[in-house]
Amino acid sequence: MANRRIWGFFAAPGMVWLGLFFVVAFYAVISVGLGNINTLYQPIPHWNPLDWNVGYLIQAIESVIPGGQNWPVVVRTVIYITAAIIGALLIGYPVAYYASRHAGRWRGLVVVLLILPFWISYIMRMFAWTNLLAPDGYGSKFLSALSIDSLFSSLGLLDGTDWLGGQGITVVIALIYGYVPFFILPLFASLDRIDQRVIEAARDLGAPPPSSFWRVILPMSKPGILAGLVLVALPMAGDYYTQTLMSGSPSTSMIGNTINDYIQGGPDKSLGAAMTILLSVVLLFFMLYYLRTLRREQGEVAA
Repeated sequence: MANRRIWGFFAAPGMVWLGLFFVVAFYAVISVGLGNINTLYQPIPHWNPLDWNVGYLIQAIESVIPGGQNWPVVVRTVIYITAAIIGALLIGYPVAYYASRHAGRWRGLVVVLLILPFWISYIMRMFAWTNLLAPDGYGSKFLSALSIDSLFSSLGLLDGTDWLGGQGITVVIALIYGYVPFFILPLFASLDRIDQRVIEAARDLGAPPPSSFWRVILPMSKPGILAGLVLVALPMAGDYYTQTLMSGSPSTSMIGNTINDYIQGGPDKSLGAAMTILLSVVLLFFMLYYLRTLRREQGEVAA
């Protein structure tokens, strides 16, 4: 009981911080999205829940269902996020597995290299990519020498040779590059916690290395995979600056760009806030699914 009070005392500043900078801020978004506008199209927040107006929320829902104005953007966002998640999984899992199980004396260096991207601003890393992929950038001759342009063009992934000219594949590559460290680190922690004796027991029972991986290591790393997917999928859903920097074309805009356009560049700020509420509700279901799956996995381990 005493320990609970002590740790509650230490947790209080963090809870207050979250209350001020998340709960209050999000309530402000809700008040704007469920509010109204004046004659100058400026939002009038309705702070009292009894005064909430669901008109903009209904309009936001109608715009993202099939046939709605923003339905193509929703489909494009789902495709981009799915492709980026698959790419992050294919790239991140081998890296995390090697770092946790086979890096040996190079393990510390590998971990430092995994953390290194967090030392540099995400925006600065995207700016570096725009310079590399620009037609007259530093990487133009290098990319041409590898015939990447011709390869992607033959696969139908790149129209022409301008990587920054509204190419969906460029946005997906940038999303993978920007968020894959967030996928690798929790997966590395999950793989690192797997008891080596469990793997050795599987091999002692006659399971070859591929079988022990598929039947033992991969199922036990599922919480890490889910944690990594949550950490990359949730921010990708609201990402707007990656597409802006790497493409900027309406043909590759995502739902985050649409919300940003409503709030920053037009008179529909209340509609943008309503779409933010709608996106948050959708993402909340995925977060609850992750928490439910994690609780079930922990229950099975405890049993």
